[in-house]
Amino acid sequence: MPETRLPAELRQLALQALMEADPQQKVLLAYELRDKSASIFITSDAALQAPAGLPGCPARPELRTHLDMPRRSPFTQEGLAALLHAVTHIEFNAINLALDAAWRFSGMPPAYYLDWVKVAAEEAQHFSLLQAQLQGMGYGYGDFPGHTGLWDMTQKTEGDVLARMALVPRTLEARGLDATPPMQAKLRKVGTPDALRAVAILDIILRDEIGHVAIGNHWYRVLCAQRGLEPLATYARLALQYGAPRLKGPLNLAARRDAGFDDAELALLSASA
Repeated sequence: MPETRLPAELRQLALQALMEADPQQKVLLAYELRDKSASIFITSDAALQAPAGLPGCPARPELRTHLDMPRRSPFTQEGLAALLHAVTHIEFNAINLALDAAWRFSGMPPAYYLDWVKVAAEEAQHFSLLQAQLQGMGYGYGDFPGHTGLWDMTQKTEGDVLARMALVPRTLEARGLDATPPMQAKLRKVGTPDALRAVAILDIILRDEIGHVAIGNHWYRVLCAQRGLEPLATYARLALQYGAPRLKGPLNLAARRDAGFDDAELALLSASA
């Protein structure tokens, strides 16, 4: 009797990609999942069990807390590579964050899962662009230490999709909207061809990240409406409950506005930064 093979399912495939440790293979799986997403089914109501060993990560880079990360000047070639490596590591983590959002939470509309599969593929592209830039400079992903902060909040919020949407895309990833223009300004001062190529890559990343934060904002508000919660007060409660990092200015108000933050929330965020 021939073996019966079950058809591919989006959330299981997202989990498989999340479990993949090899960065290049993870990138390919993220692209493949995006390309298949319109034609495979989604078991949105199934509560899937998390296997041990999430997320799949390579043996390098060495992971440290952000307080233990060495500081280097980007005006040296090694320091510039270290800065770009830090961004590359953020983008690798961002692939995992999007894949985790795509598989972990049951009971969401199909559009939710499709959104996060799309985000995972775009984060994979960002990682690939930065990895290629590093390789052109004689370095690679894993040559410098990386920090653990992004995945730490992912673990804290694994039990509630509302907290995840509040505190990962629209908090941690939104910080990238604020940090990117000053980083680009620093790279322009460095002025080398490698630094200026990095500025162009960051233009692409900033454009896409506005969309990613907008997706987080959209689903956060959908969930607040479903639960009868007021978004601003709920965000303040969740940020305190889960120990969200304190916001640091200056804020990129234009990018945050494009990403779906309204004037009332921007005023509150500006007052606390």
